[in-house]
Amino acid sequence: MHTILLLQPTSRADSRSYSDYESLKECLEAICKIYEEFLRKRNPGERVIKYDIEQLYDFLDKLTDVAILQLNPATKSYVPHNREWMKEKIFSMLRSQAGQ
Repeated sequence: MHTILLLQPTSRADSRSYSDYESLKECLEAICKIYEEFLRKRNPGERVIKYDIEQLYDFLDKLTDVAILQLNPATKSYVPHNREWMKEKIFSMLRSQAGQ
């Protein structure tokens, strides 16, 4: 299901961006990768990047704005989701990956 990530890391209007994905899972994985890139920039000497879910949540909370728009095929319209919904979905995805 087509998914769009809307992201504004800072209060500057020119920091706004969007990315589109073929599935919600791809979008959630991209959010994790964005956070990992943020950590790499802050810790350039670290070979291995480690973090826990609470740190990822804190990162999401500090973004000026973030939202997901997910296509509803029945109505052919996009349904908006907020950061709390994203946190729940990321947690479920990571828990599922850890169980494999």
